[in-house]
Amino acid sequence: MDIQSFDDFWPYYVRAHSQPRTRLLHAIGSVAAIAAVAAAFALNVWLLIAAPLLGYSFAWYAHFFVEHNKPATFGHPFYSLAADYRMLFLMMAGKMDAEVARCCGANATLTPAR
Repeated sequence: MDIQSFDDFWPYYVRAHSQPRTRLLHAIGSVAAIAAVAAAFALNVWLLIAAPLLGYSFAWYAHFFVEHNKPATFGHPFYSLAADYRMLFLMMAGKMDAEVARCCGANATLTPAR
């Protein structure tokens, strides 16, 4: 897959997160990472180390044990980070299921090749 821009990456990312449990685990990790960053500034800067550990542990668990695919961050770390928070905001707005249907077509559990 030739990815030249975030617009190219987004449908691939959505297909890699087609299962609702994967998206939920990503959301938990993303919110936990934000909380760790806030706690680092309020309490102790060393808590910044916890932010990526929290975020990635939930996300990678979801990919390896729920979605059974390779995390998109391995190939596109910056697009993946931006897409993760776009997905979180769409989930909060109640629009992510429609985005999955749009990107995955009739088969909403389609995932990209490993």
